[in-house]
Amino acid sequence: MDVHQFWQLIDDARGRAGDPEDGEAVSAVASALLSARPRAEIVAAQQVLRDLMADSYGAPLLAAARVINGGTSDDGFEYFRGWLITRGREVFERAVADPDTLAELPAVRAAADDGEERECEAALGIAVDAYFAATGEWIPAGAFTIRYPELDGSEHRLPRLEALFEDRDQAQTVQW
Repeated sequence: MDVHQFWQLIDDARGRAGDPEDGEAVSAVASALLSARPRAEIVAAQQVLRDLMADSYGAPLLAAARVINGGTSDDGFEYFRGWLITRGREVFERAVADPDTLAELPAVRAAADDGEERECEAALGIAVDAYFAATGEWIPAGAFTIRYPELDGSEHRLPRLEALFEDRDQAQTVQW
């Protein structure tokens, strides 16, 4: 499985999930679809997923996750990027290239009102769960690699996201 096939899997899962905006449902459907494929493809999907997580590991996207979710931990940033993957390739690639474009997404705009975090831990287990469903075993140790670059410590301005979440942040400050 290559990156194009992985994104096709996500698109297929979004099309079959009861609610394509529900990252948990998309992840479950993607895992079920993937579990029907050969073991080698499932393992390859895990590598693609890990590569996408590494590609999206950057300070600008971390800043966006902090704005959208009202702060984030290391795990929370992982889950945010998992949620982003369940949105599909176009949204993912646009957000990685320019995180401020997330201000255009209806789900992100809703987060400014409802205060709910945009995260999907289940997305991180799509291939692991598929492999276990197909074999009754965990993906073999050493079958994939994880490579994360260093985050730069510079400030990142996200004017559209900051404006969108400004009212929520002010309300939270007053409530404290």
